[in-house]
Amino acid sequence: MPNAYLTAFGEFLPGEPVSNEDIEDHIGIIGEKISKYKKMVLRQNKIHTRYYASHQDGTFDYTVAEIAAEAILNAIKNSEAQIEDIDFLATSCSIHDAILPGLASLVHSKLDIDAIDIASYQSVCGSSIMALRGAVNSVRVGEVQLAAVSGSEIASRHFRPTFYEGTEYFKEHKSLPLEQEFLRYTLSDGAGAALCESRPNSQSISLKVEWIRAQSFANRFSTCMLGGAVKENGRVISWGNQESLESAIGKGCFVLSQDLKLVYEMIPVWVGHYLSLVEEGVIVPDEIDHVVSHYSSESLKTEVIKLLEKTGSMIDEDKWFSNLSYKGNTGSASIFILLHELFYSGKLLPGQKVLCHVPESGQAFNSFMLLEVV
Repeated sequence: MPNAYLTAFGEFLPGEPVSNEDIEDHIGIIGEKISKYKKMVLRQNKIHTRYYASHQDGTFDYTVAEIAAEAILNAIKNSEAQIEDIDFLATSCSIHDAILPGLASLVHSKLDIDAIDIASYQSVCGSSIMALRGAVNSVRVGEVQLAAVSGSEIASRHFRPTFYEGTEYFKEHKSLPLEQEFLRYTLSDGAGAALCESRPNSQSISLKVEWIRAQSFANRFSTCMLGGAVKENGRVISWGNQESLESAIGKGCFVLSQDLKLVYEMIPVWVGHYLSLVEEGVIVPDEIDHVVSHYSSESLKTEVIKLLEKTGSMIDEDKWFSNLSYKGNTGSASIFILLHELFYSGKLLPGQKVLCHVPESGQAFNSFMLLEVV
């Protein structure tokens, strides 16, 4: 079977970096007072700057499709290919611009290229690996020569104060639960992209995709992250099942939330997935030169490391690469933004192996990808 290579990367981070002190200038203050959880959340996630597509007046210059297209165009600029060489487009996101059509259709319309094959992947962070695997497999079986893959998020538009102030919870408590505040001070905006080809670059390094392994553990956990719905008696009930839009707003259907207790319960399962691959010999810790792990908070990384050290399977922390503190948590875009920076850093040498890890707490999904620098 032919090999698949990641030959170029691109990113698009809207606006200027926003400091912790300036967050409310962009996403607003809820109930006219700063959150009681803000300092704690920022202390745990250790994000110092992030990017928002919103302006201080609440307007937006970009859509999720538009920033995805910008990231793809930047990847093309960094490549040996031309935009018209793309014959397959796979997009990923958590929440895109519309209920219909799919994100890939909207992104294709922004690229100004002829008819191509497309696929839209929607989940949370893990949708990036789902899309990338679709592209890699299409290249490997010879269906396409050049695939563009993107991840894009504009989380900030879901953090408007009015989205929260109309909920029954806020009206009663005059504040938000930690499950909502955590995401509000953790998620940010951005897009990343990769080009996947059937041949490596002729003048520079490429990343050969050795394998991708992903598993859903949704059978073990209830829903952890929600947007556009609420949980009632263990069921996920859509906003469209409510009596009216006003009722859906009141119940908090349009508020993003995450059950932090469940996230910490998922960590041993994600680590167990890693250990199973080590036992199979698929991952050999001593052979890994770089670890690119997407995690939403430094506090979660700390818990993962504790477990890895107990099992004796820890890859030296000095091999771990992250830009969370200064580029933020951009969901499905994160793995592409991480690889973009590492790829052009000058740190990668032929023969080195890069282990990528993307977990997702939506309802427990975990994925690994091994790349070799060629």
